[in-house]
Amino acid sequence: MALESYVRAKREEKEILLMTHLVLGYPSFDDCFKIIETMVDAGADLMELQIPCSEPIADGPVILKANRKALERGVTVGECLDFAGEVARSFNIPFLIMSYYNILFKQGVEPFVSLMADKALQGAIVPDLPPEEAEEYLGAMYSKDVAPIFIFSPTMPEKRMKYIASFGRGFIYCVARKGVTGAKTTFCDKLSEYLARCRNAASLPIAVGFGVKEKTDIEFLKVKADIAVIGTQTLRIMEEAGIGAVGDFIRKIR
Repeated sequence: MALESYVRAKREEKEILLMTHLVLGYPSFDDCFKIIETMVDAGADLMELQIPCSEPIADGPVILKANRKALERGVTVGECLDFAGEVARSFNIPFLIMSYYNILFKQGVEPFVSLMADKALQGAIVPDLPPEEAEEYLGAMYSKDVAPIFIFSPTMPEKRMKYIASFGRGFIYCVARKGVTGAKTTFCDKLSEYLARCRNAASLPIAVGFGVKEKTDIEFLKVKADIAVIGTQTLRIMEEAGIGAVGDFIRKIR
């Protein structure tokens, strides 16, 4: 099932979906598999798998540290894609790759996208690749039926939003505030107004991330969004209390 169709079908069952995030190879691939298993059992509806990068420009200190630790362990892009393929075969939810364009460029855009398709990965989030510079990437993604996920930000004019949405597939990722992942987000009328603009600009489902960390945040996003994205908070909990605590956290906020 195409990613957008999956999201829309699941939304018929749930008020809002939950997308989780982890950095591949951190703390180890064995631990990643256990974390994914725990998250799926706890109710995660889809998941983004980040390929470690030396300069993850959209990420805050928690995810930055995870990237650095994975790279120090010698984690490679090939290992990440092989592992992503393994979990895509093992669990019945969509998995997406999240990375930066330098990774795709070094691997070769078309071979990278072909590998994603071969491994049943359903989409990719590449935060530093605007559509104006993405002709090769978009051609490969469309031809392999892998969804390119584009990003809206609060300062983006609606005309720009509509332009970007015209290239997207699957859903649109709406960052809740300026800055990097992990910092505090204020869930208020201003955010509601921004998400209404996102809805107006895109016919695709919308996901909201950056600062989602509590059940009240999820409740706030119901109706306003289709997917709530939790990344940094699950990493914090895993580091502080272990893998099992991640499942307890997800069940609590669902």
